[in-house]
Amino acid sequence: MAIATDSTQPLTTADGTPLRQSLRRAERLNKLRAFGLVAPLFLFILVFFVFPIAKLASVSVDNSIVPEILPNTVEAIQDWDGTDLPPEPVWEAMAADLVEGKKNRNIAKVGKRLNFEKPGFRRLLIKSARKADKLEAPYKESLIKANKKWADPEFWNVLKRESGSYTFSYILAAVDMTYSDDGSLTMVDDDNAVYLDIFGRTLFISAQVTLTCLLLGFPIAYLLSTLPAKTGNMLMIFVLLPFWISLLVRTTAWIVLLQDQGVINSALIGLGIIDEPLALIRNRVGVVVAMTHILLPFMILPLYSVMKGINPSLMRAAKSMGANPAIAFWRVYTPLTVPGIGAGGLLVFIISIGYYITPALVGGPKDIMASQLIDVQMNQQLNWNMASAIGVVLLAITLVLFAIYNRLVGIDRMKMG
Repeated sequence: MAIATDSTQPLTTADGTPLRQSLRRAERLNKLRAFGLVAPLFLFILVFFVFPIAKLASVSVDNSIVPEILPNTVEAIQDWDGTDLPPEPVWEAMAADLVEGKKNRNIAKVGKRLNFEKPGFRRLLIKSARKADKLEAPYKESLIKANKKWADPEFWNVLKRESGSYTFSYILAAVDMTYSDDGSLTMVDDDNAVYLDIFGRTLFISAQVTLTCLLLGFPIAYLLSTLPAKTGNMLMIFVLLPFWISLLVRTTAWIVLLQDQGVINSALIGLGIIDEPLALIRNRVGVVVAMTHILLPFMILPLYSVMKGINPSLMRAAKSMGANPAIAFWRVYTPLTVPGIGAGGLLVFIISIGYYITPALVGGPKDIMASQLIDVQMNQQLNWNMASAIGVVLLAITLVLFAIYNRLVGIDRMKMG
């Protein structure tokens, strides 16, 4: 006899809880556990990657110093149409800000900021601030009498343009662009155009290092992948050995090797191959050689990982079908290594773009890279805004190259290990 059941009765667990509710609760617990596992990594990425990049971007456009030190002028100049000289209220506001700036001793800071846009602005503000207590209405005549540069509308146009809390002047300067007198964008003079040349040089040196690492790393990775496991693992130690030595020590070792009285030149002269020392340091040769040695493992490891997974029977099959070893290697084996080539090339290239220590020690004046330019702006010019702008441009170049790589090769085919 069949037992009748009520199909409308909800299914429950042993403790009487509805099954659907219990499943939802279990699913929430699983999600919380999963989030707990990834939370440390997420926080690490957020604190050490996302936040610094966001801070870098904000500093590159920060212009808060102008409205903070010249608040009255910034407010009054907004109503000026930019033609001729400003009306009297703007001059009065400037006089009040000069008095306050002299009292707080911070007028030089805003002068330094505006001097970046218009040479002579710093001296103009400092000299005028010294006479600020003697200024009286009409303030236009008083300020022009204190310094004739106030009669130049270009100073006021610059002040109006840079009166906001944010500015793109630093980023424009990082790509050798500036504002013209009418406010439109224009390229700087050839004598002052340095940043694009340095970015181009950085990319070219990085490409040289990447290509050299590929030419040297490919046969090494192939050898390691085809040797017996015991021998291959032993040789892999020599590939990883440089990671155990300080970067500074390795770079200094190349200085000893490449200098005029170094080991290489001394050996070549002793063997009678050359009569005079070769120029191997403080030039492009030294930079490429030293960077290649340091970054070579980053090319070998991805290549080795991909090559180790290639089935050897594919080469034997190609040879059995009539292909000679060279054709079989080029048309069968090499295409299978493209993910490793892409991963190693991208890794070496991106690291090379931001390299600092090695080019600074073994390079010459014609081998300055973008990272050295950032160091100059931070430690010598004390211009953190410009340093951040250069960093933002460098980051943008890296992202563009990454997008091109993804378009041509595909990021899903990249294998790091």
